[in-house]
Amino acid sequence: MSFTAIGVSKDIDKGLNELGIITPTKIQMAAIPVLSVENIDFVGQAQTGTGKTAAFGLPLLARVDTSKDYIQALVLAPTRELGQQIAKQLFKFTKYSEQVFTEAVYGGEKIDIQINRLNRPTHIVVATPGRLIDLMNRKALDISKISTLVLDEADEMLSMGFKDDLTKILSKTKGDRNVWLFSATIPKELNEIIENYVSKDALRISIDKNDSVNTGIVHQYVSGDDNNKLDTLASFLKSQGKQRGIIFTKTKVAAKVLAKQLHAKNHEVGLLEGDMHQKDRDKVMRAFKNKSLRLLVSTDVAARGIDVDNLAFVVHYQLPDQTEYYTHRSGRTARAGNTGVSLVLVNPKEARKIFELEKELGIKFTKIK
Repeated sequence: MSFTAIGVSKDIDKGLNELGIITPTKIQMAAIPVLSVENIDFVGQAQTGTGKTAAFGLPLLARVDTSKDYIQALVLAPTRELGQQIAKQLFKFTKYSEQVFTEAVYGGEKIDIQINRLNRPTHIVVATPGRLIDLMNRKALDISKISTLVLDEADEMLSMGFKDDLTKILSKTKGDRNVWLFSATIPKELNEIIENYVSKDALRISIDKNDSVNTGIVHQYVSGDDNNKLDTLASFLKSQGKQRGIIFTKTKVAAKVLAKQLHAKNHEVGLLEGDMHQKDRDKVMRAFKNKSLRLLVSTDVAARGIDVDNLAFVVHYQLPDQTEYYTHRSGRTARAGNTGVSLVLVNPKEARKIFELEKELGIKFTKIK
């Protein structure tokens, strides 16, 4: 199945080919043919790394009328990084087609700079919810004429505390507009938003519903004494050679301590935690993306919006409290059809959590060592 076969124009397909995007993924095959031509609400459940940006991005580009210079579509994303990445992808998709003007707006950059950019013709705005509310309060942009509102990584936006902002934005755009919602999980809070703001006739697609976690991921665990955890991790990292990955902790303190310990063992490691200034976070992410850092130690909140290809593994140095976080963490590896390892380090008391994850997510863990 090719992209042109599901309704993507030859000009856009040429841009996709150049990016190495040749065959549509399941979520793309389900979404693109319908969303490109029909005025319909949509709820798509698919894991991180399954090509959701193109699943909504290509239909958005097809629907923009470039002869009109007002904002026609709004994409909401949980983090600055994801927002920037979506805007960049939309720009790359249109290399050989009519130019669609996209602006990304987010916290951490001076708002006046973004207001100036929005004064130029803009067809699509990609925004984090908080910054969008700030811009709306300043009357710096008009979203009253949008025909499509996309919520990307909707579950993450809620878990980051954006529920009030989302409901405010959704109610401001009520009327003749379609909502396209994409999410890895559909928790109770998200269902409430769907019931209140998404059409009852919405097309609902769940990709690999029985495989709540990407099937390209090999799930493993090591059970041992907490005192030996660092040595177990060091041994695993050695076995991975020069392969790259992310190590997750539950707390900021644990992340800081672990990053120092790995640095002392001569690992090229960066730290991401919630209290960091945006410029420091950007510096770490640049170094990780350009491969001058092999490892990232991160908390769940700090990792939101990270999208780095070809990561071979994820390590759960501390298990998260919520099952959804395991799904999001492990989804950082085995992206775009690749395979990867998700390794959990537990003590004997925590071992029962492994069986709970197996049951809830329909996956199988292999015990190693």
